[in-house]
Amino acid sequence: MRKLILGLAVTLDGYIEGPNGEYDWCFTDQDYGLNEFFTRVDAIFIGRKSYEMAQQYADSNNGDLVPGMPAMTEYVFSKTLKSVKEGAILISDDSISEARRIKEQPGKDIWLFGGASLTDALMKDGLVDELWMSVHPILLGSGKPLFRSQESRTKLTLLESKIYKTGLVSLRYSIDKK
Repeated sequence: MRKLILGLAVTLDGYIEGPNGEYDWCFTDQDYGLNEFFTRVDAIFIGRKSYEMAQQYADSNNGDLVPGMPAMTEYVFSKTLKSVKEGAILISDDSISEARRIKEQPGKDIWLFGGASLTDALMKDGLVDELWMSVHPILLGSGKPLFRSQESRTKLTLLESKIYKTGLVSLRYSIDKK
């Protein structure tokens, strides 16, 4: 079965966006392991708000959702969108069952790109297998937190860590299944 990997940038105080949705604090001066990560995945799960934000970015950056990202199957999870860009797949009903079904299909691992609501739902249902956090050396003080309140503890096992000269720390954990 394919792994679902939550991979994203986070501040040291646990935010994925600033108070106004900004992510200008994210380092873009080098690769930070992204190209190696891209060799592991061939699909991406993305929530509506993250999809819309990513499309705005792509529209002003030669269509690239993320710089250097290869072509992959894009699954957009939304109950409100009626259509998505050509080549993307809209998941509007029973997102948990659909995510489970997609994970069971053959292929490489799947990148859970974002969406606080989507991440929360997939985490609560135990569908996320790994966390890959690029911890940036900044304290925002407020914004959108990476995780919402959980009903129970989630044990993690460190798979890999890497420290960059910029102060960014890359951490990869597997989620211990109960």
